[in-house]
Amino acid sequence: MNTIDNASRSPVVRSLLENDLYKFTMWQALLHSHPSAQAEYAFVCRNAPAYPLATLRDAVDNELDRLCTLRFADEELDYLRGLRFIKSDFVDFLSVFRFQRRFIEVRADGEHLRIVARGPLVHVMAFEIFVLYIVNELYFRHLPHDASLPSTARERLAAKVALLKAQRESLNSPTDPFVFFDFGLRRRYSGAWHEEVVRTLAREAPEHFRGTSNVYFARKFGLTPIGTMAHEYLQAYQSFGFRLRDFQKAALEGWVQEYRGDLGIALTDVVGMDAFLADFDLYFAKLFDGLRHDSGDPVTWAEKAIAHYRKLAIDPLSKRLVFSDGLNIPRAIALYRRFHGRVPTSYGIGTDLSNDTPQQALNIVMKMIACNGQPVAKLSDAPGKTLCEDQTYLAYLRQVFRQETE
Repeated sequence: MNTIDNASRSPVVRSLLENDLYKFTMWQALLHSHPSAQAEYAFVCRNAPAYPLATLRDAVDNELDRLCTLRFADEELDYLRGLRFIKSDFVDFLSVFRFQRRFIEVRADGEHLRIVARGPLVHVMAFEIFVLYIVNELYFRHLPHDASLPSTARERLAAKVALLKAQRESLNSPTDPFVFFDFGLRRRYSGAWHEEVVRTLAREAPEHFRGTSNVYFARKFGLTPIGTMAHEYLQAYQSFGFRLRDFQKAALEGWVQEYRGDLGIALTDVVGMDAFLADFDLYFAKLFDGLRHDSGDPVTWAEKAIAHYRKLAIDPLSKRLVFSDGLNIPRAIALYRRFHGRVPTSYGIGTDLSNDTPQQALNIVMKMIACNGQPVAKLSDAPGKTLCEDQTYLAYLRQVFRQETE
């Protein structure tokens, strides 16, 4: 029976398939295009935890030791092989893949937890999501037990379902209904609670809940796996020998050549929406199905996207905007109502689905900070999301793309 009670001490990672879909899609694309690239990823906690994360070091070490013993099961490989955009040689690669412990280090730095993955890009990029949900689950296991937490979490989930049912008539447009996806793997409260949330939404709100980024759950519950690309894919192209000003165009072209029309949602905020649109010309606008928002004001972002499509003489109704930044159900519905009839929209909701409890969620990330021996960076549309350890490179990137300093 599923439970939100974290008294369990079972291993955190159940399967190598329990990863976000966009990890597999980026992994395949980079394995084919840049198999010898080297990269470095660093873990960061952006908010104040209830206790020092450094106390989790030994527990995280133990979980990573176990992670490095896991292999993909034959039935999991068969599932991946059945996705039309996953190629057979990539599945063959996964069939022999095993994480190598020497590529990831965990240490305590005062009260802080430092985790760095460094090595071949096509190896270390796969650590990210596992590290994040390992830290999350261990963190909540070590908080004082609150007997009321499971019932409160279930009440909040029931309220979300009730809201969807109460507004069902206005959200069920025959041509463009309100649809959302689970993007909550990386910051979930626990694997058991995440599974209960996904099962509940699939059962109670199937007309609106259309899929999950968690490939393990997609297979288990017969849902659509959701995801295309994340920041690291575009950031890596800052180091691949292209003129820096052209790295976004090179990354988008690489994606087009790899997927030939599949997975056509492009991420826009690696160097800001304005700089992205400057590169997203008629060629790319026609080849990609739409855009994903992940930072900055969502209304401003969407209005810019709509205006850009119209400037290119493309009907916005033929494209799709995907929102995925800090959403909950009410915010998503408000955005749907604002843009309904102007552009189709979808919503990826993470922490508010998988970690909506009385205990404050961690705001943790594990981002690429270097590739091929040089720094890489993201210039977010939201203050606080920019991440780079080399301020000189960050200033140069801003200069190249004419973004104001935060």
